[in-house]
Amino acid sequence: MPFPHASSSDASPEIRLGVDLGGTKIEIIALDPAGAELLRERVATPQGDYRATIAAIARLVGQAEHTLGHRGSVGVGIPGAESAVDGRIKNANSNCLNGQPLRRDLETLLRREIRIENDANCLALSEAVDGAGQDARIVFAVILGTGVGGGIVTRGHLLTGANHIGGEWGHNPLPYPEEETLPPPRCYCGRQGCVETWLSGPGLGADHARHTGDQLDVPTIEALATGGDTACEATLQRYERRLAKALSQVINVLDPEVIVLGGGLSNLQRLYTNVPAHWGKTIFSDIVKTRLLRNKHGDSSGVRGAAWLWNCGDHRDTAHHRAGAN
Repeated sequence: MPFPHASSSDASPEIRLGVDLGGTKIEIIALDPAGAELLRERVATPQGDYRATIAAIARLVGQAEHTLGHRGSVGVGIPGAESAVDGRIKNANSNCLNGQPLRRDLETLLRREIRIENDANCLALSEAVDGAGQDARIVFAVILGTGVGGGIVTRGHLLTGANHIGGEWGHNPLPYPEEETLPPPRCYCGRQGCVETWLSGPGLGADHARHTGDQLDVPTIEALATGGDTACEATLQRYERRLAKALSQVINVLDPEVIVLGGGLSNLQRLYTNVPAHWGKTIFSDIVKTRLLRNKHGDSSGVRGAAWLWNCGDHRDTAHHRAGAN
């Protein structure tokens, strides 16, 4: 996708800088107009320290531009969203971001306009532009990792929504839970039974522990299941059925051509065969053409999508929104 004409605040359309602000690491990437990677660096995220976090982002941008000899546009992917009321961060599982005017503070430090989006939206944009969902009209991208998120791209443009929560399927309740007699797991958001509590990596591990008493991580559960362990195999089968039911709701509403999985659990290759085998039971159609695909860009997809934010001609960067953030 070629770059659009640069705005007055975008000094160099030749360089797109993307920053992925994660719970454990902050990563920066620089892309050229064709999407080729020019530079990539990462540092540890300062834990629970907002001021140190934004300073680390500013340092990464400054160092990248010094190395490349160019000033670039900056897009930032975060584990949350900007409030439609005042532009401050909401819904972030990195709690030190919540309530903070992140855009305003970064623009002050970097002395330029920036763009901020949810990290799942960045994944969706990356995979729709030049990834697994390239050329699809509707792409739904899913993060299955420490948390569960989602993003929607229609005809190359992000669908963020009136409340800036487009794609946030992870905080809907899981449909038709199998353990109706069990109290639903409590989510960090304050609700119970969210999709995230079942389908995140910790959620899968917690489900295994509830059934077996064994505290195992996902790679161990997968390895044991492959080796014939029946309890671990049963855990993965429960996970696949739940993922199919949760995604069937998305398909019933959006009817995407492609669903792209990202996050650590996207590495479970069995999902791409087993989940579509289940989801037809709860999809309102006689045929399901939606494809479930693994991401193309791996753990670089989110940071690439942050860089691509400056390619979205209709990105929600209006004067009204910017006034609310100041």
